[in-house]
Amino acid sequence: MLNKVYRLIQPRRFELVFEDIPLDSTHVLVRPTHLSICHADQRYYQGIRPEPVLKNKLPMALIHEGIGQVVSDPTGTYRPGEAVAMIPNLPAGEDEFAAENYLPSSHFRGSGTDGFLQEYIASVPDRLIRLPEGLNPQVAAFTEFVSVARHAIGRFLAFSHERRTRIGIWGDGNLGYVLSLLLKTMFPEMEVIVIGVNPSKLAYFTFADESWLTDRLPDGFAVDHAFECVGGPAAAAAVNQAIECIRPEGTVSLLGVSEDPAPLATRLILEKGLRLFGSSRSGRKDFEDVISLYREHPETADYLENLVGQVFPVHGVQDIAAAFDADIHKMMGKTVLLWEE
Repeated sequence: MLNKVYRLIQPRRFELVFEDIPLDSTHVLVRPTHLSICHADQRYYQGIRPEPVLKNKLPMALIHEGIGQVVSDPTGTYRPGEAVAMIPNLPAGEDEFAAENYLPSSHFRGSGTDGFLQEYIASVPDRLIRLPEGLNPQVAAFTEFVSVARHAIGRFLAFSHERRTRIGIWGDGNLGYVLSLLLKTMFPEMEVIVIGVNPSKLAYFTFADESWLTDRLPDGFAVDHAFECVGGPAAAAAVNQAIECIRPEGTVSLLGVSEDPAPLATRLILEKGLRLFGSSRSGRKDFEDVISLYREHPETADYLENLVGQVFPVHGVQDIAAAFDADIHKMMGKTVLLWEE
């Protein structure tokens, strides 16, 4: 069966190609319906990844956040017409100690292998998750993004000591919003404090216990543990401020992506006995946890509707480029593609 694949062949240039898609007894055929643009997609689109990386990975179909509708399933796992979230991580093999999203053998859609900018997706059943009925599809489109925050929380619970009274979230963007929302939903007694640089963005965090500008923290400000959700050139400043504010033997969870090495206040890390750890991507278990959260706390999805930004009906290459160009200039929120190819 011929499938339309929309690949980025060079920065800011998409091209339509036709490829055979496997139709066999082991793959579910899914038609994408709602896709969401991530910062990682933008780094490829704008060409701000290192040149060797671009040369190695392009041409490639972008997008790793999305949902779709089952067309056919010879395995009998899903019914035709069911709405499913698509898991972009494609593990190859298992490891006793490393999760699927950290295995070097794993592939990831939209980063080294084609993402969801396709007419159809052929997927093994394990890489799909059934969506709850009534969930806003524009919110469901970025379930993968929410699962990344849920994954980071799981690692935080595994690595941190049990004094978790005050948690600092450095970063007032999308990731900081989702992470602080999940923490407050899962642990309502926890004090969640958001630290950012933009008063307009901080105004979105209505569920947080406190919010502060980075240059206006009160004297004696302290947290038990911290999450860094900044990334980019400002990541080092955010991490070092967290290190200054954190109490002894706390943890700092690093989530922001930076292309450049970041200098860290190692003396304070040693003096306080801090533990820094990274979290990246997610796996099937994290998707399952997010879907359970949607079912048990439907108000979470209501809050996430605040992140739905521009919504673009997409019918071809020009619409994709227009959506990506508009996404560059948004202040906050997720750009959603109504995939009407």
